Amino acid sequence: MNKEELKNRTKTFALSIIKLIDKVPNTVSGNVIAKQIVRSATSVGANYRTACRAKSNKDFLYKILIIEEEADETCYWLELLKESLMVNQELLNPLLKESNELTAIFTATGKTLHSNINSKKS
Repeated sequence: MNKEELKNRTKTFALSIIKLIDKVPNTVSGNVIAKQIVRSATSVGANYRTACRAKSNKDFLYKILIIEEEADETCYWLELLKESLMVNQELLNPLLKESNELTAIFTATGKTLHSNINSKKS
């Protein structure tokens, strides 16, 4: 997957999350979870765009690690939505799957970058 494809994938994910959030009940707990999911999920794509303009490999790695954290945090909030049964599971499951896949992509990217940066030091 190239840089533009991943930019599009993270934006599509954010837009899907935005649509899902409209289905979350307007309750105290629903509102808290909805706000957290929107923040972390939209942050994945926004931070990836920033990472693509990194000034160095170390800067890129730092930004990728932030994206990994945001993607994993999104998984957490989606899991809470799922386990609380606040939202239709058929709507939620594909987004949880995508969130886990994005987390895996950015985790693997971070590990590879870290390894490459350390091997250049030797």
